[in-house]
Amino acid sequence: METFYLTRKQMAGLLLSLKGETDKTPIAMLQEAWAKAHKTDVEHGKTLGAFVSTSLPPIFEKIIKMKQTGEGFSLTDIVALGNQIEYSHYSVTSMQNWVKRDFKDLIGPPRNGKKYSIDQTAVLFMIDDLKATLDFESIRKLLTLVLGDPQNDEDDLIGPLRLYAAYSSIFEELDQNNDQVLDLSGHESGKRNHDHMLEHMLKDISGKFAETLQSLSRDQQEAVGNTVFIAMVSVQTSYFQSLARRYMNATLFLHKLHGGA
Repeated sequence: METFYLTRKQMAGLLLSLKGETDKTPIAMLQEAWAKAHKTDVEHGKTLGAFVSTSLPPIFEKIIKMKQTGEGFSLTDIVALGNQIEYSHYSVTSMQNWVKRDFKDLIGPPRNGKKYSIDQTAVLFMIDDLKATLDFESIRKLLTLVLGDPQNDEDDLIGPLRLYAAYSSIFEELDQNNDQVLDLSGHESGKRNHDHMLEHMLKDISGKFAETLQSLSRDQQEAVGNTVFIAMVSVQTSYFQSLARRYMNATLFLHKLHGGA
């Protein structure tokens, strides 16, 4: 059975839909994501067979059956949802440590009864992305700078979900061939001194996004732009870390299979 994964941009779109901030329903967002991954099957009228061979995760089934938007998730739900993001791995134990200790002041208590809000879910997803490049203290300082007090949405430089959607969308736009590696135009083979081209490209596009937040001061725009920059670098790093783990696991497994000690 094929596993149904989402890109970060698709996950951000799903969360926006669940929060009621788009005109698309959650099931429509999932349908679009599935159709994009099965473009050939759709074009040849083989959607039924392709979908039957797809394993629909229980968390997606739960989302499809939700009767209202913005109802939030339990930690178990958030872990299940996060594990449907490409190249991500979440555990309930880690998530519990984050909300009870490591990032307690950043996330705050559940905002929907015993459930965490869609924005709190986005914060947890961002923490997982950022930990690929930053230590926990740096993540706390960075996100506190742009998100402020978790109990006061008015002091946010940018909302958590909007921030997650921003860097997820920009990353996907810069990865047109969907190979999980940012595309860098203008790099000529055989020439040196191209070390900073990727940095300049990401800095430029992050800065342009921040400039659209016209209610912010220049310093505040710079803080948001730098956060988007760091997040995109972290997403890129996450892919390489996942790739390294896959090959490490394969090496150990095959070594045991062939009689290694």
